[in-house]
Amino acid sequence: MAIASVPGQDRAKRLLQGMLRSGKIAHAYLFAGPQGSGRSALAQAFAMTLLCERGGDDACGECLTCRKVEHGNHPDLHRIVPDGQTVKIDQIRELQRELSYRSAGSQRKIYVIEAAETMTTQAANSLLKFLEEPPSPVVAILIAPSEQAMLPTIVSRTQLVPFTPGDPKAMEALLVQEGTPPLIAKSVVHLSAGFEAARALAAENWFAEIRNVVIQLGREIPSRFPGVLLTAQTQVFKTDLSEHTDILLQLFALWYRDMIYVMTGREERLVFPDQAEWLSKQAWTRSVHAWTRSMEAALSAVRRIKANVQPQLAFEQFLVTSAQTAG
Repeated sequence: MAIASVPGQDRAKRLLQGMLRSGKIAHAYLFAGPQGSGRSALAQAFAMTLLCERGGDDACGECLTCRKVEHGNHPDLHRIVPDGQTVKIDQIRELQRELSYRSAGSQRKIYVIEAAETMTTQAANSLLKFLEEPPSPVVAILIAPSEQAMLPTIVSRTQLVPFTPGDPKAMEALLVQEGTPPLIAKSVVHLSAGFEAARALAAENWFAEIRNVVIQLGREIPSRFPGVLLTAQTQVFKTDLSEHTDILLQLFALWYRDMIYVMTGREERLVFPDQAEWLSKQAWTRSVHAWTRSMEAALSAVRRIKANVQPQLAFEQFLVTSAQTAG
């Protein structure tokens, strides 16, 4: 994949290609931004460009070197991923041994560390020493969610390449262009930090099903409580959809935001445009403040699940709050 073909992240691409044109390549980079924003894809494209036989500010994608990078078997490109929950010191030591050998022919060696924020203290300290005295032909690319997730001493020795959440409209158009159903595309872009994540979510077979459950439950909450608890039990928690309760809740937040959009004349922004007629009737039964409280209840339940509250309990408490608010 060439740099130009990575969707979005124009600022990051301009920064990297400017360095490539000037020939001022840093010995270490920190690709910092949310998961799914294209960090790994751009790291791969940047590495391919650095190793490309033709040089320039983007990979040709055709030479033998580019093809080796694309197929994951270039001897001078090394990728580290967490061993279990963390990147361990033995992995960093093995990497350093690999990098001490002579290059297989290219001018530089490159290593990419995924989830660099998970490095153990020993691994981070070992890498720090390596960054302080880098072999000149070696380039490091560290991938992390933010600068704050990394040791300041490591951040100070890297060139920051910031990644930002993608523009939903642009991502939606790209997904539809690739063949994603428009209603699915419209939903996933609001649940994803970038195009990679949106594309992956859209490809999940369960996503369309979980969207339908949100519509069913959302329609039932105002009139069929507590029967809606039974629906949730049978449709979600006795099925594999229970593994995706966080996505279900995030979709509910968007469902209630659509109510607010109807009330404020912004129907063109609806995430559930196929439900516009029902939403337009229901929205005016409550105040904007009440719908906002329902949105907040859904997002609060997501946070509780991340804090290890049992998903079914968090979801049922959200349903109770929503029924009290929207009933």
